[in-house]
Amino acid sequence: MHTLLPTSTAGSLPKPSWLAQPEKLWSPWKLDGEELREAKQDALRLSLQEQQHAGIDIVSDGEQTRQHFVTTFIEHLDGVDFEKRETVRIRNRYDASVPTVTGAVSRIKPVFVEDAKFLREQTRQPIKWALPGPMTMIDTLYDAHYKSREKLAWEFAKILNQEAKELEAAGVDIIQFDEPAFNVFFDEVNDWGIATLERAIEGLRCETAVHICYGYGIKANTDWKKTLGSEWRQYEESFPKLQQSNIDIVSLECQNSHVPMDLIELIRGKKVMVGAIDVASNTIETPEDVAKTLRNALRFVDADKLYPSTNCGMAPLARSVARGKLHALSAGAAIVRGELSA
Repeated sequence: MHTLLPTSTAGSLPKPSWLAQPEKLWSPWKLDGEELREAKQDALRLSLQEQQHAGIDIVSDGEQTRQHFVTTFIEHLDGVDFEKRETVRIRNRYDASVPTVTGAVSRIKPVFVEDAKFLREQTRQPIKWALPGPMTMIDTLYDAHYKSREKLAWEFAKILNQEAKELEAAGVDIIQFDEPAFNVFFDEVNDWGIATLERAIEGLRCETAVHICYGYGIKANTDWKKTLGSEWRQYEESFPKLQQSNIDIVSLECQNSHVPMDLIELIRGKKVMVGAIDVASNTIETPEDVAKTLRNALRFVDADKLYPSTNCGMAPLARSVARGKLHALSAGAAIVRGELSA
């Protein structure tokens, strides 16, 4: 990656209305069978083109082929019963009806590998692929088998490692693990959360990232954020151990959030994906808004390690809003790139 300040998204982009109902998480597919398979590929192509038109440097699939960033992965595994549902608290914030772990979990077949190969055929740009992290996976399930969050996390880490190795072989340049749960379960993060994440990246030669955010712009998350006070210091709990870990890139939320920028100092030496686009608002940032966030971050991270990005996924936003935000991200990064080379 030779571009200075290479831009990327944290993950999802809105789906076209012919594929699934827009501006909605967990939106069911509008097609099925062979038609759905083809429509997902078309949406992936479109999503790639949106990123390319906006000048995004590290592209992704926009998560067009998955309904949800965690559940779609779990759906492909053995040992989880989707018919048998229980209601659990997700990240101590909201109740959701989730599937049940009824036996030993295993990966019978690759989950996203064909999609990744398809994306690789479409572009020469660096590709980033997102997978759910072990702790966030266990937080989206009811476990009737292992009866231990830690045990289940280690099993998921092994499965994620199998998938990650095949994604790397398919030509993925950066594999990102989404761990919003790291901003909630601090003791677990330090006891075994980062260790299970390291198990998931074992033996990988491509770059690895962990994305830790405050969630999509849905009501449960925005209500929770209101309770966090004027300074959000959650990262303080996990960053010291992440700094010691083998993860290459740490992705965090900085735009319109109350995260004190100096917390980045705690991961000195790592590459940092700085969220410079607020995904919980329909207001499209100006390039100058983005540039300001990036300049602020540059006080605590070297320019060659700064990767401008979005705070989180943009699936719940209108396509025109997401498009505007992508353009702002690119333009803001270009401003700062110009200042640095001057």
